[in-house]
Amino acid sequence: MKESNSLQNHIGMPQAIALYIGAVLGSGILIVPGLAAEMAGPASLLAWGFMTLLILPMALSMGLLSAKFPSAGGVSHFVTLAFGERAGTLVGWFFLMSVPIGAPVAALTGAGYMSAAMGWGEPARIALAAAILATGLGMNWVGMQLAGKVQIAVVVAIVAVLVFAFAAALPRMDSASFTPFVPHGWMNVGKATAILFWCFIGWEAVSHLSEEFKDPQRAAVKGVTISAIIVGALYFLTALAVVGTESYLKGSSSSLVWMITRPLGHWGGLIAGLTGLFICTATIIAYVGAASRVAYAMARQGHAPQWMSHMSGRFHTPIGALGFLLLCFTTVMTLYGSGLVSLTTLITFPNATFILTYIGGCAAGIQLLKGSRFGVTISWISFAATAAVFPFTGMAIAYPGIIAAFYLIFSYYNNKRKTAIKTQPAPVKLSDQRSEVS
Repeated sequence: MKESNSLQNHIGMPQAIALYIGAVLGSGILIVPGLAAEMAGPASLLAWGFMTLLILPMALSMGLLSAKFPSAGGVSHFVTLAFGERAGTLVGWFFLMSVPIGAPVAALTGAGYMSAAMGWGEPARIALAAAILATGLGMNWVGMQLAGKVQIAVVVAIVAVLVFAFAAALPRMDSASFTPFVPHGWMNVGKATAILFWCFIGWEAVSHLSEEFKDPQRAAVKGVTISAIIVGALYFLTALAVVGTESYLKGSSSSLVWMITRPLGHWGGLIAGLTGLFICTATIIAYVGAASRVAYAMARQGHAPQWMSHMSGRFHTPIGALGFLLLCFTTVMTLYGSGLVSLTTLITFPNATFILTYIGGCAAGIQLLKGSRFGVTISWISFAATAAVFPFTGMAIAYPGIIAAFYLIFSYYNNKRKTAIKTQPAPVKLSDQRSEVS
């Protein structure tokens, strides 16, 4: 039986698959297929095909590491084993500080789709986004057993709507929509591929939940493989429908909504809004779970404030880390609601830190999976692909620089405090004083 201050093994295969899909199949599927088609025309399907093939090594590199080294530290733990404690902790902080901004952005995106469908204004959007974030925190406070079950229901609903959208689009697809195949040149196909990369990041998030897998070997490897196939198929079929119906010509950001609303009329708008809401909620449940676990793991090792390691006595969940995320979410939503920062500004911040986290995980895979030629090969493929995309993050590179500076300051004062404690003289026991007098 596990101690009360330890995480519980509640995540089975179905929950693991749902968490993987929820982490990867984010709000990008609502926008990116139309955006890529607008940029590269029908040839964008080549970019989708390439990324669909690349998705399996990207997923498996994280899955193999999670199976071999299950830990709440996830990628941070892998990097620590491969390159030392300082590098691992820094990667952990990169991931942790991505979520306080990335989750509100996802919540506002999902709330925006629902608000648009119902004709609600900005105050309703902010309130709905806050409710989505509260749901993610609440599910992870109660525990991954319940969160995993909710995630299964949400993911099944998402898959059902996307499959319906493709089926409804089939009769309206026209071969003429695929000619000319490369209307904007091959360079734009390459640019579209770089944009699509963001849709396939997320496998590293669930690695932080691997300590709670009932069977890490089975859930991490088999689960991630099944998830990768489902996610790849859904993205490609959605992109095929967007191109075949030319719905992207009616607005890249609303192409999927248009495909759903056309066969269903007024009800289609509501379903499209709920789909956006569910997709973003699933993403937030997965990422809040991952971020709270990495905060817990780092605090447990003394690399984050100790209060972050506090566990719920009732649910055995990292309530201290969830409290930290609640504070961050409240701050970000307050800044957005007051108009001090825009959604466009917020979106730019987490990109570089997410990519750096993944680069660190792939590099660790190259080192730690040396006993498996297959493992090393897929880690190299994932590392090369991720490193090639990193320069496209632009000014967002400044954000991990700020995080690194704060980490160095925290480490300096933390080490200074530890040194002071060690150099303090030990308290003199009463029995020792008596022996000296005698």
